[in-house]
Amino acid sequence: MEPRTSQFRQGSASALADNQIQRNLDGLYSGFHSARISASGATTNWEELRERGRQIKWHVIENLDHYLDLLATNVEKAGGKVYFAKDAKAASDYVVSVANNRGVEMVVKSKSMLSEEMGLNERLESEGIEPVETDLGEYIVQLAGDTPFHIIAPAIHKSREQVSDLFAEKLGTDRIEDIEELTREARRQLREKFLAAGMGISGANFLVAESGTVTLVTNEGNGRMVTSMPKVHIAISGMEKVVPSLEDLGLFLRLLIRSATGQMLSSYVTTVTGPRRSEEEDGPEEFHLVIVDNGRSRLLADEHLREGLLCLRCGACLNACPVYRKVGGHAYGWVYPGPIGSIVSPMLTGLSDAKDLPYASTLCGACKEACPVKIDIPRMLLYLRKELTQGDNYPSDKSVDSAEKLAMKGWRASVSSAGTMQFANWVGRLGQSLVSRQSESPGLPGPLSGWTDHRDMPELKESFRSRWKRLQKE
Repeated sequence: MEPRTSQFRQGSASALADNQIQRNLDGLYSGFHSARISASGATTNWEELRERGRQIKWHVIENLDHYLDLLATNVEKAGGKVYFAKDAKAASDYVVSVANNRGVEMVVKSKSMLSEEMGLNERLESEGIEPVETDLGEYIVQLAGDTPFHIIAPAIHKSREQVSDLFAEKLGTDRIEDIEELTREARRQLREKFLAAGMGISGANFLVAESGTVTLVTNEGNGRMVTSMPKVHIAISGMEKVVPSLEDLGLFLRLLIRSATGQMLSSYVTTVTGPRRSEEEDGPEEFHLVIVDNGRSRLLADEHLREGLLCLRCGACLNACPVYRKVGGHAYGWVYPGPIGSIVSPMLTGLSDAKDLPYASTLCGACKEACPVKIDIPRMLLYLRKELTQGDNYPSDKSVDSAEKLAMKGWRASVSSAGTMQFANWVGRLGQSLVSRQSESPGLPGPLSGWTDHRDMPELKESFRSRWKRLQKE
């Protein structure tokens, strides 16, 4: 997926003007967000679980080499193969080489954000291999030639009428608007793909180091079919997904599922440990685990941003964020949207290109409150803002335009003494009175209008000093 993080402002304006997207985004608060609050409230030791989960993830991140080595050793003991990929190209090259060596012409995939990050579908198609998404939302997005809109609900931006038109155009079906019938049609189409595919490609919600187990959480069962029906299964995962033990996995499943959809338990939790054994009837003949860096080492190396690797990809911060709930996922311009995406994307695709993302937050703290492992997202957003303006640790990404520099210099001069402050107040009151004469709804002119297009500008009646004196007399 090609990064378009530099186009956040244009993407936001487009989403705000799209009534269908706005209606669908309105449902996030009453849907996923409210369900998460109910599920966490019904869990008596929820805060204890969150704190325990945070401690485990920190421990893993601080000892990542050890747990990745342990994971690789146990995957290979179980008969699987492990490949560490430094970037998306190396990971895609490995997947394609396995497919070509086995003569695979079609692969079925379960939902994977990393696959989008790698641009894997495009790469497979360029090699003459047909990729088929089997998660319903991802299947809709693929048919539409679109990209996912939300981490756990990829097609949430599309109405049932739009999906009906899409099925009629791409699959030749009659026009169907009943959701159950649309789902039934997708299932009928995908069943043939499952039977014909030579390879299954899945992501991984968790990698268990002590057993070499890949864990998938789904509500449709497609993950189970992708990992068990084709002769070859390749799991691709970011290196931060590892957890120490199966006991820890139980804790993280509770945190993930309740935070993502508000369910107490997902419909399917699939665990895969190596390929099929000789005594087993089902499962792949080959199993490969591709562990991908692709810029995560950059996050790991920065002590101020390392916390971003604790993310479980539940989407809770998106559903809580007042900015995401208005502009949606495509505006962020890459795979990972919302508050956590505003930290991860700039570090993986380029901080200066994504310079608007750290500012796409009110810093209200709703994301931190919703996060199941208490990631301090507002602190990291402030850190990235500081780096963009001062460039202490990322000097090449320093990005402040000349108008902003001039404005900040003007502000500093205006507050440097009582005299300049009084003069600036006088200029402000004069300017406001001139604007008020020309408009019934006065706002700031030109490029400053962004501050007042959607909010009131209070009248500057008097300076602080004069008001203070007046109040003392009263």
